[in-house]
Amino acid sequence: QVQLVESGGGLVQAGGSLRLSCAASGVTFSFLTVAWYRQAPGKTRAWVADITSVGSTSYASSVRGRFIISRDNAKNTVYLQMNSLKPDDTAVYYCHGNSNWGQGTQVTVSS
Repeated sequence: QVQLVESGGGLVQAGGSLRLSCAASGVTFSFLTVAWYRQAPGKTRAWVADITSVGSTSYASSVRGRFIISRDNAKNTVYLQMNSLKPDDTAVYYCHGNSNWGQGTQVTVSS
């Protein structure tokens, strides 16, 4: 049974930073492409970034240059380092891999 668990969300002022974690179990993690998505109130879920099994990364234009996705296969964990946060980054952040979703973690950026 594949399980993805996000953590690291919270309340931060604009310009601040947060690091989200996505811990996986029940799957050979090193083979997975893992993605981060976010869903703001009243909006559809949107792709933010992803990282392949070999470490190639891609980013949405809205976060490129501010967010960094990385992985630690020894810890079965993918991270999303979020810098220079803006109020528009406020959303529930989800990780996705192997057709499974985590439960999400709330990120709130105050102006």
